[in-house]
Amino acid sequence: MKLLKILAALLIAAFFLWFLSSRREQIHTAVKDRDSLSYWAAGQLLLHGQNPYSHVDVLALEQGQGYGFDKPLVLRTPPWSLWIVLPLGLLSSYWAWVLWLAVLLACLITSMRMCWRLYGNGPRPPNIFILIGYLFAPVAGCLLAGQLGLVLLLAFVLFLKTEKKSEFLAGTALVILFAKPHVSALLWPILAFWIILRKKWLVASGFTTALVIATVIAAAFDPRVFSDYRQMLSESSIQHEFIPALSGVIRLIFFRNVFWIQFVPMVIAFGWSLIYFYRNQQNWEWPVHGPALLVVSILTTPYAWMTDEAILLPAILQGALWVYSSRSNLKLTSRIIVCIFAALDVLLLLILRAKIPFATGIYFWSSLLWAGWYWYAKRFAPTAAFARR
Repeated sequence: MKLLKILAALLIAAFFLWFLSSRREQIHTAVKDRDSLSYWAAGQLLLHGQNPYSHVDVLALEQGQGYGFDKPLVLRTPPWSLWIVLPLGLLSSYWAWVLWLAVLLACLITSMRMCWRLYGNGPRPPNIFILIGYLFAPVAGCLLAGQLGLVLLLAFVLFLKTEKKSEFLAGTALVILFAKPHVSALLWPILAFWIILRKKWLVASGFTTALVIATVIAAAFDPRVFSDYRQMLSESSIQHEFIPALSGVIRLIFFRNVFWIQFVPMVIAFGWSLIYFYRNQQNWEWPVHGPALLVVSILTTPYAWMTDEAILLPAILQGALWVYSSRSNLKLTSRIIVCIFAALDVLLLLILRAKIPFATGIYFWSSLLWAGWYWYAKRFAPTAAFARR
């Protein structure tokens, strides 16, 4: 039986590679407009000792692959994240996309399995768990755009899974999440308090070690990488862009020319996170309490895209299992509310299917949807869940 499974997997992989090779031209026309093209361009430039954040050089590479716009897709993550995209520079843009898609799928599958081990009860998850995980709209958006969200998801789940068994490894996983620190903004100060209060120095040393190594890798290829990064940020003029997060929409409607307004929700949320940690510090468990921090972080962050919300999958699945365990006692009103949440997720999937760009802001309400789902589902959480591992 095991041999048959291996042979079947090899046959599927061979068919997949044949399909990609035979349909290369058709698929390549779609690849050139995905965000993964910026990862490939950064990897290419870095491997040749050039500036991976250069607007001019990135645009030249991307237009050489059929990219049809004058504004380049430039990687905006900090230098310590460059090691993630570095291997993509070894390949053509097409096969770099294939590799990146495989990485994203592997991150999703692995994260789903680990989430079941964290929150599930039994050897196999119910079909509803699998259905919700794979039809979570930000997951689909991340796969379509070739974005980094699913890699961040895996890093967060790895931390949740290993922080008690292997503290050093848990700390190293956080470096991947630190590629977009603003996405999980509330996690970092609470993590610092937790490390100090619980004396989790191995977590801190694992994070510091991995951060130093990641930074050294980037600097080895581009010694001016930090100044290049600062130059890119100044050239990008992010403060003049519309960011399709909730804070960006609030600014657009009420305070169009006041950039700092986008940070006000995060500052308020920081106060909430301190109270939340203080109330739960005696029985603080990252798999139980950590997802709430990310839900509020995504809701209030000054800079995020819908694809970054893939990191909320543990919170969504956690809530789904709370509701599923209470399914026999659900009132009609609760069933209707759950169906509304499901319908709104389907609506987001249909908008994605219509290929409406993320920059239009049409997806801004998605973070409100996930926050609403999490806090509604929390009503069904058993009290014992907040004392479990």
